[in-house]
Amino acid sequence: MDLNLNRADYLQVGVTSQKTMKLLPASRYRATQKVVVGDHDGVVMCFGMKKGEAVTVFKTLPGQKIARLELGGVLNTPQEKIFIAAGSEIRGFTKRGKQFLSFETNLTESIKAMHISGSDLFLSASYIYNHYCDCKDQHYYLSGDKINDVICLPVERVLREVPVLACQDRVLRVLQGSDVMYEIEVPGPPTVLALHNGNGGDSGEDLLFGTSDGKLGLIQITTSKAIHKWEIRNEKKRGGILCIDSFDIVGDGVKDLLVGRDDGMVEVYSFDNANEPVLRFDQTLSESVTSIQGGCVGKDGYDEIVVSTYSGWVTGLTTEPIHKESGPGEELKINQEMQNKISSLRSELEHLQYKVLQEREKYQQSSQSSKAKSAVPSFSVNDKFTLNKDDASYSLILEVQTAIDNVLIQSDVPIDLLDVDKNSAVVSFSSCDSESNDNFLLATYRCQANTTRLELKIRSIEGQYGTLQAYVTPRIQPKTCQVRQYLIKPLSLHQRTHFIDHDRPMNTLTLTGQFSFAELHSWVVFCLPEVPEKPPAGECVTFYFQNTFLDTQLESTYRKGEGVFKSDNISTISILKDVLSKEATKRKINLNILYEINEVSVKHTLKLIHPKLEYQLLLAKKVQLIDALKELQVHEGNTNFLIPEYRCILEEADHLQEEYKKQPAHLERLYGMITDLFIDKFKFKGTNVKTKVPLLLEILDGYDQNALIAFFDAA
Repeated sequence: MDLNLNRADYLQVGVTSQKTMKLLPASRYRATQKVVVGDHDGVVMCFGMKKGEAVTVFKTLPGQKIARLELGGVLNTPQEKIFIAAGSEIRGFTKRGKQFLSFETNLTESIKAMHISGSDLFLSASYIYNHYCDCKDQHYYLSGDKINDVICLPVERVLREVPVLACQDRVLRVLQGSDVMYEIEVPGPPTVLALHNGNGGDSGEDLLFGTSDGKLGLIQITTSKAIHKWEIRNEKKRGGILCIDSFDIVGDGVKDLLVGRDDGMVEVYSFDNANEPVLRFDQTLSESVTSIQGGCVGKDGYDEIVVSTYSGWVTGLTTEPIHKESGPGEELKINQEMQNKISSLRSELEHLQYKVLQEREKYQQSSQSSKAKSAVPSFSVNDKFTLNKDDASYSLILEVQTAIDNVLIQSDVPIDLLDVDKNSAVVSFSSCDSESNDNFLLATYRCQANTTRLELKIRSIEGQYGTLQAYVTPRIQPKTCQVRQYLIKPLSLHQRTHFIDHDRPMNTLTLTGQFSFAELHSWVVFCLPEVPEKPPAGECVTFYFQNTFLDTQLESTYRKGEGVFKSDNISTISILKDVLSKEATKRKINLNILYEINEVSVKHTLKLIHPKLEYQLLLAKKVQLIDALKELQVHEGNTNFLIPEYRCILEEADHLQEEYKKQPAHLERLYGMITDLFIDKFKFKGTNVKTKVPLLLEILDGYDQNALIAFFDAA
């Protein structure tokens, strides 16, 4: 059956964080449920729907920003007590709004994630996990990387406490008390965890995870190991996953999987006979989906998916049909209920217009008085700057609680802006004088009306590092702007990985000197993305990285007074040597630098570049032929006379041109990498070969892999 869902916007609260909206349990089967939501103003609001109107059950006073909202209660009873996390405090409310708990955890950081099971409370701040029972401290764990979410398998089913942490370093950590029982590697940084079917599935051990790069998976957490059940790879390049729920929206007796993403996509997956997920429904909202729940809110008997969005909209996607069938012979007319709704909306609109006029006059008076402070309106910006493994580019996502007017992008390092299909903004470039003011890029994105979310893609050059700045101006009066800064790191295209191939030919850089473990860690953080800001526990640490563009790898092992870096790409070692020695000089630390260069690694790197270079050269040649072939086709009237290769080029012309357009400077980028490799190889030998670069470029123009390798060997 097809799934048809109709959108209904219920109300808007303040800006919301991930997992801050829940539906209270229904009093009877398929009866309407109350919705409870917490926002950044610190307000907890509970409402229900009556005759198409949102009716408030209770609303708390403003306070600290609410980071999480969960339901709890005695195990095996309806979970209708409301718990919120704000700052380092947990507060509890009854379904009527009476506060019964105020628990100050005394955590030094704000609470980021929370899970409740009976009298057990599982909390995590950025790096710290705490388990409380009846508000008494039980267990504690300090994570090596940021914790994004926390959950516990259902104690009433598995008969033991099994907390699971979703950590930024692409690992789920399964705990026992204060210790890690085992770790599970997942294909991306996990952002959200949920129990399969809401209860852990058949075994009670099934756990769903969603990642920041849009992957979704199911894992069984047994006592000794993890069993991977299935995984969805995000082939459609959709946004990161922020929320997951299980609910039978299709009505076939099997719970479906509801997924909300940060690009506004809502998805419903059903399960086939082999228990594999199949996409049944998707719909895009204009902003990121922070919470998702299945239930019944608008009308008795009609199931729906209820979501909350970043700017605070609570919206339903309901099975209730919009157009009700009229009886035979009845004229179509607007019923009394609809007329009442229209008149109440009109009066609400008039009231809002009056309030706006009042506030505008008040603002004018306060800004003109002699004691006036700068009355700049504040607005909230949600941003995300992440490296995509698939195309070695960075995604910059900017989301504002109100409509965006324009975004100015400025960079003091050379970067390429890539096309984004979802982006409807008009971009214009300004000329830059990079020599006098360090401006390599100035671009303005002018957004269409009601655009609250903008996605940009950039590609950086390794070895060139600095800052990318985004000046965000919303459509509010008086005009105001927020600046966001993003570091482009020296090895910006490297991504953390769990394994590397130790059989590759490696070049080694060894640093020794009077520096602490924390100092060297701060240099590694400066050079490489996805490294936790805090030094890991222990005296020594090893991180593995993979270059997303070339698939070369890097191993970094360091302790107090010594750092060892190994890579199969000489250029990576060269960049590290230059940057680390510069950082040490700034701090007046004397470094002893040793390096071992493996000649075989140069040929190995050239072989890794070869398929990419060959593909780009072939693509460029095909695109150059398209116009001439089209002219021949018009002249001859058909393409029968062409050889199959040329016919294929004509058939794929649009796709080829689109791909070529999406890869600006791709060929130049590969030429640059080969040139750097050539210069770096001889730099370590103490030879300057910059005068031979024009000859190298000539060889690249008439590219032949063997000729290129011979040139590297002979130079």
